[in-house]
Amino acid sequence: MPKPYEIRATFDRENITVYQAFNKKIAEEAIKHQTFQSPFSTNRMTWIKPSFLWMMERSNWGQKSNQEHILAIQLKRTIFENILSQGILTSPSKRVYKSGIEWQTQFKDAKIYLQWDPERSFRGNKLEYRSIQIGISRHLIEEYVKEWIVSIQDMTPVVKKMHQLSKKGDHTKAKKHLPIEKAYSLKDEIKKVIGAS
Repeated sequence: MPKPYEIRATFDRENITVYQAFNKKIAEEAIKHQTFQSPFSTNRMTWIKPSFLWMMERSNWGQKSNQEHILAIQLKRTIFENILSQGILTSPSKRVYKSGIEWQTQFKDAKIYLQWDPERSFRGNKLEYRSIQIGISRHLIEEYVKEWIVSIQDMTPVVKKMHQLSKKGDHTKAKKHLPIEKAYSLKDEIKKVIGAS
């Protein structure tokens, strides 16, 4: 059983994969240029998710409006960990903050937002442990677009295939296409900041 608050992701020695879902136009431009271009907005917060199945829950397997295209975005692990170290939770967790006032003070100046949500099973059921999502504020989106992204892969065809197999009841075949995710080791100081187990 995974720990209650633990990052699980697809990663290698250099990079980690996070997921986002967009409409066709934004996705096509991102794949073409290997970063985000107009009509992607750098004036609003954007959320990245290391958990593939949480992204599937959020986008309903690419069926929700404006979330039809699933992108796998590779970031350098050093950058990913730096992002986490700047993060502020979206609620005043006693695991991290001494008081609500301490959290409120940090939250009003936050540039990176962190939220732990129940992880999902392949069929969308809530699990006992949680998955993190990371909100990049408009103050850092230019950096995200210009400096953080290593590569962008279109996961939409695989997602559609898995969804079709699942609708037919062939969950075993569908699961074979899942990305392999494992626990992501973090330094103790980052664990403390993000409220990890």
